[in-house]
Amino acid sequence: MHLPPISRRRLIAVGATLPFVAACGSVPAEAKNYPKGKTEAEWRRLLTKQQFYVLREEGTERAFTSPLDKEKRKGTFVCAGCANPVYSSLHKYDSRTGWPSFYQAVDKGAVGTSTDYKIGYPRTEVHCADCGGHLGHIFADGPKPTGKRHCINGVALKFVPA
Repeated sequence: MHLPPISRRRLIAVGATLPFVAACGSVPAEAKNYPKGKTEAEWRRLLTKQQFYVLREEGTERAFTSPLDKEKRKGTFVCAGCANPVYSSLHKYDSRTGWPSFYQAVDKGAVGTSTDYKIGYPRTEVHCADCGGHLGHIFADGPKPTGKRHCINGVALKFVPA
């Protein structure tokens, strides 16, 4: 495959947009006001290193490492940071992606969303509405009735059996 040469003008235009794309990463949850907000030091004391990385630094756990991916009991998945109920086992399904997946949140006020540009194109980030903790992302390839896949880091959740 032969690619056409890139013109100097186009190279400069692309280079000029990179700082803008980098600056458009999602706003850290610490910068917003949440009902159950804490300081970074408080979060570090409360969470494990992996939970802090995912919930507060918007990281991602490795696929197929969370036991919650295979959790099949009835119950509620709560935010590991503040215990806010965010997902129900009734809406959970096996997406075969290696992360717990849900087609909707437990209710409309449980989670919030923002646009994340960290990998160069927009994605819908999902976070806990009470503490702002990063839970994962929402994609438009889920099952009916919503067609959405809430792809959630298991370390960002705790399971409470019914």
